[in-house]
Amino acid sequence: MTPFYSGTDCAICVLSQPEQRLVRRAVAVLEKRLFQRGQMMSSPDEVKRYLQLRLAQEKHEVFAVMFLSSQHRLITFETLVEGTINSATVPPRRVLQRALEVNSAAVILAHHHPSGNVQPSSADAVLTRTLKELLAQVDVRVLDHFVVGCGEAYSFAEAGKL
Repeated sequence: MTPFYSGTDCAICVLSQPEQRLVRRAVAVLEKRLFQRGQMMSSPDEVKRYLQLRLAQEKHEVFAVMFLSSQHRLITFETLVEGTINSATVPPRRVLQRALEVNSAAVILAHHHPSGNVQPSSADAVLTRTLKELLAQVDVRVLDHFVVGCGEAYSFAEAGKL
């Protein structure tokens, strides 16, 4: 996938209006494919591309969750926290509560680093571990946690840190 940013400036606002419309259309196409009732989340690359397109346009940190059934079929995608330019405080209780409300058996966590740097911070690692342990107590598996930057995404699962 070709990055859609210019140099170190990765804000979506550097795109022309036609390019912004194209990104929105691409997100809509991916959502249609990913969010079909009963669609199974079997392609990590497709999920990664979707998250890159969906979150890269954010100008501040956001924390989102893909809630999945026991067969890893998408139930819903939700942005749970909108933060500041360089942080987002994620209450683990909120993630747990929402997972129980939608009867999720598994989740894929994702958040955006507006700086473009996809390397997870120590706080990101602690949050991932905390959520994995908390959700495991109610039989909800954390399948991955993606940190999305400018045209890139870091996967905790691919890095062996989940």
